[in-house]
Amino acid sequence: MTDPLDYSGKIVLVVGGTSGIGNGIAQGFRERGATVHVTGTRASAEDYPDSEMEGLAFHSLDVADREAVDAFGWPDTLDVVVLCQGIARYGREEFTREGWDAVMSVNLDSLLDCANAVRQKLADTGGSLLIVSSIGGYRGLVGNPAYGASKAGAISMVKSLGVAFAGDGIRVNGIAPGYVHTKINDAFLKDENTQKHIISETPRGRLGLPEDMAGVALFLASPLADYVVGQTISVDGGMSVGG
Repeated sequence: MTDPLDYSGKIVLVVGGTSGIGNGIAQGFRERGATVHVTGTRASAEDYPDSEMEGLAFHSLDVADREAVDAFGWPDTLDVVVLCQGIARYGREEFTREGWDAVMSVNLDSLLDCANAVRQKLADTGGSLLIVSSIGGYRGLVGNPAYGASKAGAISMVKSLGVAFAGDGIRVNGIAPGYVHTKINDAFLKDENTQKHIISETPRGRLGLPEDMAGVALFLASPLADYVVGQTISVDGGMSVGG
């Protein structure tokens, strides 16, 4: 019997796959046999820790630059594309026009730009598009209105693209991570009291790990999820339902 989670021979691209959740997802597909490409904003793979780039093909791309997205050398064949780009601004910067625009350009605008860029390639393979958002898209974020709004928009975009791309044979779904130790979250997770409070509100009793997100990504891109379209799965240890 064929293993539905065997990605041998498949080509996977993770936008924003050089660290954190994106890197965990990229390594998850690599460990299952896929050839995995990742993008990051730095100039070369040598600018990242060796452990994060192990076995991955790196490409430099600033998704906030629409001309760069249009001109990017996307792999000729793509079976799975994961859009995991994301930034946040702290110190109430997101309440300013500049901070708002910076977050929206990466977290929301670039999702559609990238999705349009890979649509035909995924249609050619009957592939899968995954969008990583956040449970912040379902909650009020007192200091990060742009981040919260962008992630809510990403969740909505999964539904819209799920319907729009289905006729091309592309399945679009999403993952909404809870609190995971990543660079974007460490600004507040490094505070011990904050971390204890978050864990106390999480029924699973711990913070999330990038590999937790990888497991769900592997499922959603596999034949096991062939009838799942336009859905965003919260991977948050139960926080959204029990915290």
